[in-house]
Amino acid sequence: MTPEALRHLADSDPVMGRLIQRIGACTLDPEPQRTPFESLVRAVAHQQLHGKAAETILGRFLLRFPGRRFPRPEDLERVTDADLRSFGFSGSKVAALRDIAAKSLDGTVPTSRKIRTLSDDEIVDRLSACRGVGRWTVEMLLIFKLGRPDVLPIDDFGVREGFRVTYGHDVQPRPKDLLAFGERWRPFRTTAAWYLWRAADAAKLAAKSLSENGEEFCGWGIQGWARR
Repeated sequence: MTPEALRHLADSDPVMGRLIQRIGACTLDPEPQRTPFESLVRAVAHQQLHGKAAETILGRFLLRFPGRRFPRPEDLERVTDADLRSFGFSGSKVAALRDIAAKSLDGTVPTSRKIRTLSDDEIVDRLSACRGVGRWTVEMLLIFKLGRPDVLPIDDFGVREGFRVTYGHDVQPRPKDLLAFGERWRPFRTTAAWYLWRAADAAKLAAKSLSENGEEFCGWGIQGWARR
């Protein structure tokens, strides 16, 4: 992310500025080589699963299509629903994959070239038409494929937890409250979200360390760390 983004966040929000100093440089690195189809398939695979489990399922899926970095929408016609289930996809995810493939073929899911010409809201509207694809899934595509600079995933657990520990709250903010607070971060809300994810990660690691050392976890201690 640009120095301009970090300056704006620090100037508009001193607490965010201290978090940036604590975490260091933003290393968010979008992957533009992924097609919208691939991004959605990967996102569906990761829904409600730990990352390692999702990657295992995707690995089995990819082995069925040797010679390709990632299958095309039409390639899914070569596998049955039973095949997809055997890879580890649930029934609802199999249905979602089928619909994403069909909507990629009919143009509802745009090509990589076309999607770059669309606004964030246009992309959300088009991709949300796919089964199993909600706003959060599209926001992950906007951030991690397209590198859009002003995306704030207010329903994301990690973003809300990062906000809680950084700003010293007892409970996570309601999505609408986080949206209102985040207006000060415009037009670099993606960078703010990235730092909130890192804050949540740091709090989780600190809690795990305390637990492994036989110490009682105290939320105040994590919040104090984040505020320094």
